[in-house]
Amino acid sequence: MLTEMVVAAIVLEGRQVRLEPLREDHLAGLAAVGLDEELWRWIPSPVRTAEEMAAYIGIALREQNQGVSLPFALVERGTGRLIGSTRYGNIDRTNHRVEIGWTWVGREWQRTAINTEAKYLLLKHAFETLGCIRVELKTDSLNERSRAAILRIGAREEGTFRNHMITASGRIRHTVYYSIVDSEWPSVKARFEARLKF
Repeated sequence: MLTEMVVAAIVLEGRQVRLEPLREDHLAGLAAVGLDEELWRWIPSPVRTAEEMAAYIGIALREQNQGVSLPFALVERGTGRLIGSTRYGNIDRTNHRVEIGWTWVGREWQRTAINTEAKYLLLKHAFETLGCIRVELKTDSLNERSRAAILRIGAREEGTFRNHMITASGRIRHTVYYSIVDSEWPSVKARFEARLKF
């Protein structure tokens, strides 16, 4: 029988990116790269101002205090610049399950290995340290780029939650769910390591 999963703040370090626990003092750095309307196109509640970024960080930290999220700031290792954010959410310790999401990366670092390496670090920690048996990912059904990227890392599409969310614009969003389970992690890990040339 599995014991309850222990999830605690941690730094995850790769070759190009460091994931460090999100803090309030990350606000200025994240606002410097994150107040770009295109970054929030598919997010139900967009962040357009420094005040909205502060609220975004505040919600993430409250959820961390409640034990349901573990948010990270993404730091470019070569420069030390803050370049985005991601998190474990919907943490279910009893059932050894987390969701990876709430991810955004400044436009300058998109289409680089940064996001791929960040996902690799989060998945590796989830399966090999936390002992997860399932990791979930989800995205807007209209976000074709995100859907293709999730499939490319080896996640399996499970289905669509219809009329799942009402976005800030009033559009009703359908959400597509994906997962990776523990038995699939070795092959998914090998795929990541080939792409990242480890």
